[in-house]
Amino acid sequence: MNPLRWSFRAQCVLGFVVCLSLLAYALFVQFVQKLEPCPFCIFQRLAFAATGVMFLLGALHGPRRAGGRRLYGLLAFIAAAVGIGIAGRHVWVQVYPPLMPSCGPGWDYMIETNTWLGVVQKVLSAKGDCSTIDWSFLGLTMPMWSLVWFVLLAAWALWIGFRARKTSTFR
Repeated sequence: MNPLRWSFRAQCVLGFVVCLSLLAYALFVQFVQKLEPCPFCIFQRLAFAATGVMFLLGALHGPRRAGGRRLYGLLAFIAAAVGIGIAGRHVWVQVYPPLMPSCGPGWDYMIETNTWLGVVQKVLSAKGDCSTIDWSFLGLTMPMWSLVWFVLLAAWALWIGFRARKTSTFR
């Protein structure tokens, strides 16, 4: 039952299930506990979804060669690394809140009036409401937990993609 010894496909399924569970909890917090996400939270969800999709694709394909496993591991790592950057910035905004509390215009307005690159730029420079701490567990805020999970998922992606696997021989 040691997940470090599971097949590549089973390890990818585990990564996908973790991402899916984290997204399900985020939706639970939003729709059941009525905690509205900020733009940083939306981008973190997208990064969890992208990481999960990479794990799912790796599980569905289940490449037998090391090159294929490395590719899926690297793609999942890149998606998680993007999440690390976003969650890290969100943690920074929460730890060092700006003087003027404003997260900028609403999400719908930003999408209607900007290009996607403009929306990304505005969200990554967001301040104010994004620094509000509405939820914490064991002394860590939700963005801090997201950062922890992104780091774990990135390490898992590298582990499953680049670990040496024993080849079975028939005697």
